[in-house]
Amino acid sequence: MASYEEMLDEAYKTVVRTEVAERFEVPKVKGHHAGIRTVIDNFGQIVSHIRRDSGHFAKALAKSLASSSEIKGDRLTLSRKLSSKDINVKVEDYVREFVLCRKCKKPDTELIEEKNKSFIHCLACGEKREVHKI
Repeated sequence: MASYEEMLDEAYKTVVRTEVAERFEVPKVKGHHAGIRTVIDNFGQIVSHIRRDSGHFAKALAKSLASSSEIKGDRLTLSRKLSSKDINVKVEDYVREFVLCRKCKKPDTELIEEKNKSFIHCLACGEKREVHKI
């Protein structure tokens, strides 16, 4: 049987995970196909929700989906026909790598450049870690 402290730690982890998940949920990709291209109609909404530069996010998506991209207003056009499921997986990967803090799992982070390196700085817990450049 687990000790009281172990049960308390497990309960705390569950509450913290649930709290962050409820507070920060990235909108799912909404878009359509235009010939051989994929258009993400709610790209602007996703960018504002994750609070990252649209160019950085578009470049990361394009690279991970092996496609070129073009931003037009609040839309992103990818040069390949892709399913929303595939795109959503890559958006979640981006959020895990460039938005969420690895220590406290909160989205209260900023992307900063120092001495030609990129870092994620967590405004909630103070954690700072290097991330690869795109």
